[in-house]
Amino acid sequence: MTIQSRYIDAANRFISVSGTQFAYRELGPKGGVPLVLLNHWGAVLDNFDPRIVDGLASHHHIIAVDYRGIGLSGGSAPVTIDEMARDVIAMIHAMGIRTIDLMGFSLGGFVAQDVTLKAPGLVRKLILTGTGPAGGEGIAKVGRVSWPLIIKGLLTFRDPKTYLFFTGTPNGRASAKAFLSRLTERKAARDKGPSPRAFLRQLSAIQAWGRQAPQDLGQIKIPVLVANGDNDIMVPTTNSHDMARRIPGADLVIYPDAGHGGIFQYHDQFVPKALGFLAA
Repeated sequence: MTIQSRYIDAANRFISVSGTQFAYRELGPKGGVPLVLLNHWGAVLDNFDPRIVDGLASHHHIIAVDYRGIGLSGGSAPVTIDEMARDVIAMIHAMGIRTIDLMGFSLGGFVAQDVTLKAPGLVRKLILTGTGPAGGEGIAKVGRVSWPLIIKGLLTFRDPKTYLFFTGTPNGRASAKAFLSRLTERKAARDKGPSPRAFLRQLSAIQAWGRQAPQDLGQIKIPVLVANGDNDIMVPTTNSHDMARRIPGADLVIYPDAGHGGIFQYHDQFVPKALGFLAA
């Protein structure tokens, strides 16, 4: 059974976990192992790239989630990755799902690593994109890198993701424009944007992740795909190489002339790669 065939048409759904309502959307064919998607700092359900979600949903049951305190989810945004990971695990259990594939982008990749280490029997395959390990290079400095570019976005009347996620080359600028246009394709029942308080609380969680002691990524014994652009200024690309080196057998893909949003810029290459990885 297919729930929805396009992400822009997927209904906003809710599940109560310990008294808190969590928002999510699902699409794709039911049956098999669902793929859970975790997104970036300040992201709500409408920040998932519909080309990537639709491409993955052509073969998989997709569940995209809002963190606690973000978008249409209730409660207060956690200030640690640990709490976010516990929320995700509790949400999956509340749905009655025993095994998942898990894909995290940026902040979502931090949470995905922690979920995998906390609940090793839960995750079958793991995809880490635009992300880095606990204690990774430059992660604690993401605020210092981001604020000037967020302000630049306001002054130039452009979405800050133009500067944060993409390179300044003609290719990068064109990719940014195309990506941001895709995020506006959904017209009805859109998610609620993050509050300034939630945005800042998530930044605290990111900075704490960057300062905490490294985790033993050698404990991750499942198949892992790591992907990023070659010029990520938010979570430096060296972190992708570091994770791939420390996770046994990890597959690493680095896209040229691409930044933090490399998978969005190269969605036409990333989707087949991810589908092949999940099917193997």
